[in-house]
Formats: sequence, C-alpha cells, structure tokens
Amino acid sequence: MRTKICGIRSQDDLRIALRAGADAIGLICGINHRSEDEVTPEFARSITRAVPPFVSTVLVTHRDTPEEILELADLTGVSTIQVHGIVTLDTLQQVRERAGCRKVLKVIHVSGDDAIEEALEAAEHCDGLLLDSRSKDRLGGTGQTHDWSISRRIVEAVEAIGTPVILAGGLNPDNVAAAVEQVRPYGVDVNSGVDDAAGDKSPERCRAFVVGAGQASVS
Repeated sequence: MRTKICGIRSQDDLRIALRAGADAIGLICGINHRSEDEVTPEFARSITRAVPPFVSTVLVTHRDTPEEILELADLTGVSTIQVHGIVTLDTLQQVRERAGCRKVLKVIHVSGDDAIEEALEAAEHCDGLLLDSRSKDRLGGTGQTHDWSISRRIVEAVEAIGTPVILAGGLNPDNVAAAVEQVRPYGVDVNSGVDDAAGDKSPERCRAFVVGAGQASVS
C-alpha cells in the first residue's frame, strides 16, 4: 500500500514523513482557497531537492490552465503533478501531453454517484486518480471522509483501464485500515490526519498511519 503524506511545510515535516516510511510527499502550492499548508514555489523546490531517491514529490495545485500548472511544476521541480482544481478534460490532456517524465494525478471529488462517471472520463487521460472530499469553501484539506462505497465502485469501474486509484479525505491513523479494507485503493493520502496540535507533522501519527495502511493491505 503506497502512502503519501501531504501538506509538507518545513524541513522537519519532511524528515518526519521520510522516517515514517512515506512513499510520497505532497507540496501545496498555487491554490484558490486558504490553506494553512500552502508554500511558495521557491520553498517547494528546496524540499524537492532534499528528497532522497525512490520518494515521489507531488505538486498539489488549483491552477486551472496547462500553462500555469506546468510552470509551477517546472518551478518546484516535482516528479508528480496533482491537478486538484476544477479543470476541463482538455486541460488535463494537455498537461499530461506536456508533462514530460512527470506523472499526472487527477483529483475526483466524491460527493455523489456522478463521481463515478467523472472518474471514468478522466481515467484514460492521467496516470492516477485521487479521490478526495470537498466542502463549500475547500476543494481539499477538509478533514472529512466521504462515502467510501462510492470510492470502491470507482476502483472497480476503472480496473479494466488500469488506472491506479488513491484514496484521500479525512484519513487518519484510526480509520486508514478500515478505509483500505473497504475501498482497496492503490494508495492512501493524508494531511491533517497526521498533524499535531500546532499543525505540524506528528512523528507518532505519521508512523502509525503508514503502519496501519500497510498492515491492512496484506490482511
């Protein structure tokens, strides 16, 4: 079970995520709503340069044109682009065609059954789908779970296409095992669920999340 720890905003956060055994780290940059974890492109690049081999670096952005998205990817030096905003299928296709060696993830907001059709439409035009929750004022980082039965149906629906599915939205060390067992995703993504009271990454919670996800995937 692949694990991504998102919302890295300091070198300490990075060290904690790496020591916990995360396969990927997420850098939030260029978004359209307030986020406690947003960083500048310059800081994001300093993090990507410090990441060791075999760990993916993911740009999480709400930019909605191919030019803006790819410019941020170039500035930050990431290996993966997570298109988290509301973008057209044409934009997604252009980003992937021009991404070079970078992988492209498309976020699907699971707020009802219509997410299944949206996932099927996007699956052939990206390297992975990330299923997240949304609220009235946030496209992600809500700390809220969504209907995992719909997420499971998305996993099943895109299986023939072969597009990996990553589950996010309100995950934490206490519920990640149940989420993995129900949805059976390729990977899981967490942000605030492994934060301490100050909003920094907690070594204990990060490690418990990675271990819980891994144990559930082999049960």
